[in-house]
Amino acid sequence: MQRVTVVCVGKLKERFYAEAAAEYVKRLGRYCRLELVELPEQRLPENPSPAEIERALAREAEAIRAKLPREAAVTALCIEGETRSSEALAALLGSWGSQKALAFVIGGSYGLHPSVKTAARLRLSMSPMTFPHHLARVMLLEQIYRGFQILEGGKYHK
Repeated sequence: MQRVTVVCVGKLKERFYAEAAAEYVKRLGRYCRLELVELPEQRLPENPSPAEIERALAREAEAIRAKLPREAAVTALCIEGETRSSEALAALLGSWGSQKALAFVIGGSYGLHPSVKTAARLRLSMSPMTFPHHLARVMLLEQIYRGFQILEGGKYHK
């Protein structure tokens, strides 16, 4: 069974996000061994300087790298990444099936440090629109679930 790790910076605070994420985690148990890793977002002042943001992202990047499985094919979610259809994401999941592990990384409210993006096998964008990183987690889990459903020929994807 495929091992999938989703590393997220920031904790889900709103119950509706947590419940939605938990539902997809439960559904994904049928298709993969999912590990959901939450890392704390670095504290910043009210109006941080670019240097403060850079230092915070660098600290988050260290924590992210420490949680990624060594053998994983890593996908970084970022606004400048490629957009893919659900079918294309499913094909990617299928083509990476020989990998021992897959990992997806979602940054916090300031995104991901460039070193995380550069090291990733794929940079993926959910949309040119901006979404809260908490919602991005639910959307990613849903799309991974949808991808496995597509590969199986399930009825979820219409």
